[in-house]
Amino acid sequence: MDKTKIAVLVSGGGTNLQALINSQNSGVISSGEIVLVISNNANAYALERAKKAGIKAETVIKKQLGSQQAFEQKIIDILTENGIELIVLAGFMSILSEDFTKRYPERIINVHPSLIPSFCGKGFYGLKVHEEALKKGVKVTGATVHFVNEIPDGGRIIMQKAVTIRENDTAESLQKRVMEKAEWKILPQSTEKICRQIQKCK
Repeated sequence: MDKTKIAVLVSGGGTNLQALINSQNSGVISSGEIVLVISNNANAYALERAKKAGIKAETVIKKQLGSQQAFEQKIIDILTENGIELIVLAGFMSILSEDFTKRYPERIINVHPSLIPSFCGKGFYGLKVHEEALKKGVKVTGATVHFVNEIPDGGRIIMQKAVTIRENDTAESLQKRVMEKAEWKILPQSTEKICRQIQKCK
């Protein structure tokens, strides 16, 4: 059976993209294949990672296209051209509109660096999530992979993994540990899970 065609959308360094590529190479992801990487940042190191892995990479810049609608339409066109069946957001720093997410029901997944419903929603991304967790004094945090809908971090949860907060943690040390212990594990596992489900429906 043909593998589920995956597109990964990224904005920055692409550490989660690398985790996905590594998982594909090691066989954790076996029902799907990353055939496309799209970035909204021409300088994203993620594009270099895609190139090294021999994956087609495209850049779509909102400023050049003039509006959110034109930006999303360009992404839709590229996804359609490449026959994409699953979209993985891996540090994609652009909120997608309801028009976009409605087009792909339960076909867009995202990884968020907290245990949703804690520290999530509008404005909660990157280091801010970990700063707030430390400020609040929670003892356990982690990562969540969820489906994407029109509400930021509002879609149904697919997987979660907890990470214990240490006494001497900084936002940076916590971010690194959540990535290594949680994000890089559950994002590939969730991707494989959804790819398998998509194949069953074919």
